[in-house]
Amino acid sequence: MTGLLAGKVAVVTGAGAGIGLAVARTFVEHGARVVLGDLNTEALDAAVAELGGEQVAVGVRCDVGDSDQVAALIAAAGTFGGLDILVNNAGITRDATLRTMTEDQFDDVIRVHLKGCWLGLKHAAPALRERGAGAVVNMSSIAGKVGNFGQTNYAAAKAGIVGMTKAAAKELARHGVRVNAIQPGIIRTAMTEAMPQEVWDAKTAEIPLGRVGEPHEIANVALFLASDLSSYLTGTVTEVTGGRLM
Repeated sequence: MTGLLAGKVAVVTGAGAGIGLAVARTFVEHGARVVLGDLNTEALDAAVAELGGEQVAVGVRCDVGDSDQVAALIAAAGTFGGLDILVNNAGITRDATLRTMTEDQFDDVIRVHLKGCWLGLKHAAPALRERGAGAVVNMSSIAGKVGNFGQTNYAAAKAGIVGMTKAAAKELARHGVRVNAIQPGIIRTAMTEAMPQEVWDAKTAEIPLGRVGEPHEIANVALFLASDLSSYLTGTVTEVTGGRLM
């Protein structure tokens, strides 16, 4: 087996579609075996089949805001011998202006993004410490740096992930575990393609490279951060935006 992640075992949340599935696909292409977490069991089944079946991938239904379910997801890495890499990618949106946003809309987004990321770190850390090595990749967003209209919940959660990444990186470095974050810009997924065309066009016009990003382009950065190519990087935040909002 060859590849940048040969022999490694990764857990990826929100892996039923979009960026999460692209990350899982790229990891498998580079020799990893993957545990996919998602709430959509049909999507999980399809993803496992696409990736090559249970020899290389297993799917686990997981609500990342539930501690017991996240613990079970991390434990499932034992199917392949134990955890080496965690990608905290699961996310939702509940957009509304500050005036109209409900507390439930705020709490739901914070729970999935921020608490979900924290629970992933919390339950993965003991396994990674025991191995004396490992990598965690947390999915933030450029919204956490610049904010987006109608996304006070989402922007707050994604900014929080940056702070969490840096704090966890300092805690886990002495155990040989690296923790880094990615801040994607506009990436072509089902969620972004649901935007009105005029909004899509306006946002695309702000990108110096002249196009939106593709999920595999985020996956390639996750591969770099998960592999030994980034062996001296921890606590970093990588913007992958096509140059938007520099």
